[in-house]
Amino acid sequence: MKILIVLTSHDQLGNTGEKTGFWLEEFAAPYYVFKDAGATITLASPKGGQPPLDPKSDEPANQTDLTRRFSDDRAAITALANTKKLSEVSAQEFDAIFYPGGHGPMWDLPDNATSIALIEDFAKAGKPVGAVCHAPVALLNVRGKDGQYLIKGKKVTAFTNEEEAAVGLTKVVPFLLEDGLKERGAVFSRAANWAPYVQVDGKLVTGQNPASSGPAAKELLKLLRNA
Repeated sequence: MKILIVLTSHDQLGNTGEKTGFWLEEFAAPYYVFKDAGATITLASPKGGQPPLDPKSDEPANQTDLTRRFSDDRAAITALANTKKLSEVSAQEFDAIFYPGGHGPMWDLPDNATSIALIEDFAKAGKPVGAVCHAPVALLNVRGKDGQYLIKGKKVTAFTNEEEAAVGLTKVVPFLLEDGLKERGAVFSRAANWAPYVQVDGKLVTGQNPASSGPAAKELLKLLRNA
């Protein structure tokens, strides 16, 4: 099993002057779900190299057993510091693709032509595509074989309008992700704020929030094992 994990390269939280990036739990939980299942993992990002970490995600209140495992894992830290450029990877090399969230993807993934083409290649090949929290934003402009938006009519979830309001960033993000997905015709559903919640529709797996990242990765593995 070869799995590609794609992280954001964007580190500015709108014009607040604050930093953003990927959310540590949303990377660490899937990383170890895949690693412990024996998968070979490749990390990539639009710019390559070290993706920016949202500093809030490494605060004590947001740490988990798996984020602590990551902070002690030299090999994983080195791999993260040396992500490949998205332009250097192709769908043929992998069995599945997974996008961790954090607010960074809201800026650099919805219109990234390389990312869009990559997801389209995975989808056309019938390979699983996973995204969690804000990362389903990467699916917004992806089209399926029929030329329609990939998420049109598909059951999806993501970070909700209510969760965005709860973290006080409704006016900071470029748009509200829940609204964007619905505008593309996705069948959006959700659980309570911060509760783990995953939707699987065909080969598409989406998770609502940080707590959903491990469960979403497990659903992606199930699709791979049943392929």
